Amino acid sequence: MHAVGEGGDAAGGGVLGEQSEVLLDGQARGVGFDHAGDELWAERESRNALKHVEGMGELKDVTEVEYRKVRLERVVLVGVWSRLHTTEAQAEESLRELAALAETAGAVVCDGLLQHRLKPDAATYVGSGKAKEIADIVAREEADTIIVDDDLPPSQRRALEDATKVKVVDRTAVILDIFAQHATSREGKAQVELAQLEYMLPRLRGWGGSLSRQAGGRAAGADAGIGSRGPGETKIEMDRRVIRSRIARLRRQIAQMAPAREVKRGARRRYGLPTVAVVGYTNAGKSSLTNRLTGSAELVENALFATLDTAVRRARAKDGRLYALVDTVGFVRRLPTQLVEAFKSTLEEVGQADVILHVVDGSHPDPFSQIDAVNEVLKDIPGAESIPRILAFNKADRVDAATRERLMALEPDAHLVSAYSGEGLDGLKEAVEALLPRPDVHVSALLPYTAGSLLSQVREYGSVASVEYRGDGVMLEADVDDHLAARIVDAAIG
Repeated sequence: MHAVGEGGDAAGGGVLGEQSEVLLDGQARGVGFDHAGDELWAERESRNALKHVEGMGELKDVTEVEYRKVRLERVVLVGVWSRLHTTEAQAEESLRELAALAETAGAVVCDGLLQHRLKPDAATYVGSGKAKEIADIVAREEADTIIVDDDLPPSQRRALEDATKVKVVDRTAVILDIFAQHATSREGKAQVELAQLEYMLPRLRGWGGSLSRQAGGRAAGADAGIGSRGPGETKIEMDRRVIRSRIARLRRQIAQMAPAREVKRGARRRYGLPTVAVVGYTNAGKSSLTNRLTGSAELVENALFATLDTAVRRARAKDGRLYALVDTVGFVRRLPTQLVEAFKSTLEEVGQADVILHVVDGSHPDPFSQIDAVNEVLKDIPGAESIPRILAFNKADRVDAATRERLMALEPDAHLVSAYSGEGLDGLKEAVEALLPRPDVHVSALLPYTAGSLLSQVREYGSVASVEYRGDGVMLEADVDDHLAARIVDAAIG
């Protein structure tokens, strides 16, 4: 990654790993400085240097995306950071995460550039001079697109596009693109389309006279000529109207899908089936861990947002009771508000769970920043704050001894596990099962031998203390929920 300085007309940068050349303002050359002046000089030099972040731009194996049969989109990443809000290391990590997002979306990352400045330039985000430098880098790398590690307003995006002559997209657009590629269910596709349209609506851009305002009737005047007189609605206004209508239709469709989800949740509640919501940062290994805990075969892929549609899988506790694990969509830093809103129905599963299993990638350079990002999203889910949580650091097979000690020292109650090797899974499962709600109705009843299916349900959804097979029937003593207790009373002998 490159760092781009604040000086608008400074020329700097170079190839990856080389020290950037710094050109200071003319009035600063040849002037002597005291100690304070030397510090200002160093600060100015730091700001004016375009810094390449290492690890970007190298050739990588792209066999996974060769099926696209087209030239992969070449992108250059750009970010701005300030010491008032973050550190350089955090800014570099954020840009590396953006690189992973871009590669998941199907692009080749040519370079990553970081600019240190107090705040983004109001016009072009990086300043006019640095925009020209970035344009040169884009031309040299033959890149098609610039991806900005921020949420860009339309004016900044247009100005940066005009300065660099290539397409400019922001972090939110990349995440939406990934969601669009990975959504499979009807509800998931509708949620992604809703998020995309809400993102697109304020960013529609008119091109030339075809989208300029048309005057109605005779108001166009003689200069406008034939063809300019019309109803007074431009093409861009019609596009906005169509998008608003589509948004309203999608909201209705998603609302109509809610009863089906409620029926499934109602069935789990009716049988007293406890639920464990598996949450975590994207690519933390939630699906892999769910597979190991339940013996299922959900999609597992080393990619961001491989899971978008909620998957519910059953597991059996040591005492024979069944419970459900709900594999949810992964979170990410600065998750677009459009997605949080669109996927609110999916995130409802988290708020209605009995236990939250928070899975973290223990091999990540900064796992605690991912924990904070997930906790921020959980704060916005009604009811999630009061649900018991278990923290599990996954991918222990990739963690060295020093990192293990650090993780367990900072989070002594956490579990260090590996969905790949199976390390720590037994202890994690015991901890999860210990937090599951216990049935609160104690029953002691004599059931007829014809009530075998009811007895089977008691074994699966209740806690059986004893079963005695007698000549006059089956003597059952167990803890169950209200629903099963009522059925047992109705079926009991005598």
